[in-house]
Amino acid sequence: MASRPQGHRARKRFGQNFLRDTGIISRLVRAIGARSGERLVEIGPGQGALTEPLLESAGGHLDVIELDRDLIPGLRVQFFDKPGFVIHEGDALKVDFRELRGDGPALRVVGNLPYNISTPLISYLLQAGDAVADMHFMLQKEVVERLAAPPGGGERGRLSVLAQYYCAVESLFVVPPEAFVPQPKVESAIVRLTPHAERPHVALDEALLFDLVREAFGQRRKTLRNNLKGRLDAATLESLGIDPARRPQTLSVAEFVHIANHLAAGGQPS
Repeated sequence: MASRPQGHRARKRFGQNFLRDTGIISRLVRAIGARSGERLVEIGPGQGALTEPLLESAGGHLDVIELDRDLIPGLRVQFFDKPGFVIHEGDALKVDFRELRGDGPALRVVGNLPYNISTPLISYLLQAGDAVADMHFMLQKEVVERLAAPPGGGERGRLSVLAQYYCAVESLFVVPPEAFVPQPKVESAIVRLTPHAERPHVALDEALLFDLVREAFGQRRKTLRNNLKGRLDAATLESLGIDPARRPQTLSVAEFVHIANHLAAGGQPS
C-alpha cells in the first residue's frame, strides 16, 4: 500500500480524504474483479493506496487522472517501473473518455470521488456512451442512496432517474469514516454502475427527457400537475395512465420515458 507523501496535506478545495484501510481496499479490488487486458481508469489516485492493487489486478496497465499537481511527482516516483502506468494531469470533467478509449476495450472507471464533484462527474460519465464498461465509485453514502433509490423512496431524485436510465445501479457496501485520513464527517459507500447493454426504456429525445425530469423535481413536494403544467395538462397525464396528483419521486424511469416520448412525438403542452 502506498505511503503518504512527505509534507502533503489533504486539501479541502479538492475534497481530499485519503483511503488508508487495507481491508476496505482489498474488498473494493475484489468487487471490481479486474482482469489482465482490461482497460482500467482511476480518477483521483491521490497517494496511490488503491492504485497499486489495481495495477496488479489489471496486469500492470492503468490510466490515472489526477487534478492535484502536487501529488503527481510522488505517483511518478512510486510507479516509475510500471510501463503500463499512465498519468493524465487535469480535471476528469474535461477528459474525453471516448478519445481515451480509442480503439481499445471499453473503460472500467474507478475512483474515490469527493462530494463536490461526484454528481457532475457521474452525470458526465453516464453520457460517455459505449466508452465506459462500468464504474465503481466510493461516494458519500447519501449520494449512493440517491443513485440506487427506487420509485417512492425519499432519496429518489433527478440523479436517480438519470443513473437508472443509463445503468444498473448496485450499492455494494458502506465504508466508515475511520477508513480515511483525514476522517470525513459522514459515511461513504461503494456503488457499481453498469451501463445497460440495451436500454430497457429508450427516449426518443434524451435532452427532452432530462429537461422533463429536471422540471418534475423542481419542487419535490408539489405534484406532477403543478411541476409539469408548462409541458402538459392533467388530462393528458391521465390519458397516459399517470395520476397528475402523484409526486415526481413516485415515478419509474419507464413512466418518465413514456411522458417524454409522448411530447417528442408531437404531444401538445397545455
